[in-house]
Amino acid sequence: MVIAIGSDHGGFALKEAVKKHLTEKGIEVKDFGCYSTDSVDYAVYGAKVAHCVADGEAQYGVLVCSTGIGISMAANKVKGIRAALCCDMHAAEMTRRHNNANILCMGGLVTDEKTGLEIVDTFLSFEFEGGRHQRRIDQIAAIENGEL
Repeated sequence: MVIAIGSDHGGFALKEAVKKHLTEKGIEVKDFGCYSTDSVDYAVYGAKVAHCVADGEAQYGVLVCSTGIGISMAANKVKGIRAALCCDMHAAEMTRRHNNANILCMGGLVTDEKTGLEIVDTFLSFEFEGGRHQRRIDQIAAIENGEL
């Protein structure tokens, strides 16, 4: 499994903790930055990770900005991306099971490290259920294609 990760300055510390956590589990991580707490624009990093996932170079992505809101908005502009902002384990489970999310977004200033790592583990441990949920994923794709 390959996970693409990225953050802005507000999410840098949590991104670094996630990177270390995943690497220790033997998961390959592609880090698209940022690489310090110097101020940067979240959209750039959201796009880099989203394109990596959309192009099939990584199975999933993890993005972190101060709140998780802006970076999730940026990532969701890339066709084929379903980036979900999750603040707890239940949301992480359900977005995988029902929404087939392929990018997890979190807020580095609103999610502590312990909780963030639990959210990541939860997100990666569930599979998409398909069934009736596939119809809704197809509808999201139809919106992307201007059909709905």
